[in-house]
Amino acid sequence: MELKTNKIIAKKDSNIGWMIINNPERRNAISLEMREAMTEVFVEYEKDPDIRVLIIKGQGGKAFISGADISEFKEVRNNYEAEKLYAKATDIMTSAMNAFSKPIIAMIEGYCVGGGVATAIAADIRIAADNTQYAIPAAKLGLAYGFDNLQQLVELVGPANAKRILFTADMMDANTAHHMGLINEIVEVEKLEQYVIDMANRIAANAPLTIMVSKETVKHVLRSDIKDLKKLAQLAELCFNSNDFEEGREAFMEKRKPNFTGK
Repeated sequence: MELKTNKIIAKKDSNIGWMIINNPERRNAISLEMREAMTEVFVEYEKDPDIRVLIIKGQGGKAFISGADISEFKEVRNNYEAEKLYAKATDIMTSAMNAFSKPIIAMIEGYCVGGGVATAIAADIRIAADNTQYAIPAAKLGLAYGFDNLQQLVELVGPANAKRILFTADMMDANTAHHMGLINEIVEVEKLEQYVIDMANRIAANAPLTIMVSKETVKHVLRSDIKDLKKLAQLAELCFNSNDFEEGREAFMEKRKPNFTGK
């Protein structure tokens, strides 16, 4: 996939798609151009039937994402009108990520700050190295986060922990983040990538339709404002009428590994 910036790298490895944040000299801070490229990756991978899992990682090992690129604030976020244009690009990327129907794994190393936390919590699974550090420094910058990002944060860590994170803007280590529920698992840094790849391959080997329906159903369970039981019933019907359901039954009876096609 050709993107207009080399600071976002998209590559495929069998059924796994990779989105690599490639701005290590700025600890993988995200610029406006990078947000637009990330949107393109989500849109293209959503349409690609070969991609069953997406892994997001930061290049260089020093940071997952260290937040927005503050160096461009003076030009693109210098007042409320400029902020609205910036926020629009951010919202488009966030919407594309939230609409992504396939599992997203955030592979976190080093710093995960501000927009890095927002990206990580929008993923489905967060696997972190034992050297990671987390913070949402909005209170130190005088900016505000929107409803969607904070809703996802509260869903993960609860209101009390969310307020602590937001009010203090403190940096937290991996153990604290794990205790709060911000991340799923902690892995030794040298074992992290292989651990995530192995997990992604296990997910990719399962029935894609079932995973898609599970992801959508969990979203509906969490958010009463989008609850659509008719849609969920239709998705369940899609699974039960699929070739994959027949393949899964036969493979179970024949004691072999199923070959799911997503159809």
